[in-house]
Amino acid sequence: MKIIQPSFEILDPTGSKAGVEMLQRIERAGRTCYKSEDKITNDSAEKFVKNVITRGHESVIEHEKITVRIICDRGVSHEIVRHRLASYSQESTRYCYYGSDKFGGELTFIDPSEAFNWIKDGSKECNRLWCIWEDSMQQAEANYFELIGYGAKPEEARDVLPNSIKTELVMTANIREWRWFFIKRTPREAHPQMRQIARPMLREFRTRFPVLFDDIGVIE
Repeated sequence: MKIIQPSFEILDPTGSKAGVEMLQRIERAGRTCYKSEDKITNDSAEKFVKNVITRGHESVIEHEKITVRIICDRGVSHEIVRHRLASYSQESTRYCYYGSDKFGGELTFIDPSEAFNWIKDGSKECNRLWCIWEDSMQQAEANYFELIGYGAKPEEARDVLPNSIKTELVMTANIREWRWFFIKRTPREAHPQMRQIARPMLREFRTRFPVLFDDIGVIE
């Protein structure tokens, strides 16, 4: 059994040049509305896009997209794929056999302790929460491989896999949908494990695409 932390990777080119070119493409599309293409200059895109977002004309930023590879648990992935204006490709528990060499012959689970503040080496109560979870994952793994041993296919054995099982998905969404994703998935009301992946992702988006995401809420 392997236990890992959630993570993500932005798959699109994200250097400063790529960010500038994205804004320029948005500007070219947006100025079609006003037939003001003659106002395009080498440095006009940033101001134009800021103005579009401030005025709430966010349909213009739908012309550009960002693709991200996300590693999280199945429970979090169920919330992510509820964002309907996006495209997804997700690891299949039906076709993936976790006993194969490419999976190390073991199941991988996402560590919930940080999201839920389960202190592994602290109070007795928190340690007990961790131990209950860890024991449950070990039992799930044992049950999965026992079913396989009795002749079950991976698509049958997966019925004993818990929400904590690691999954990997690639998500592609336009800029407007990514903004909505962060607005909904980073506040205090969001699920702790969702915030654990969404908050650092927003930080990275702000660093790489500041004009498009700087105005979205303060992250604690």
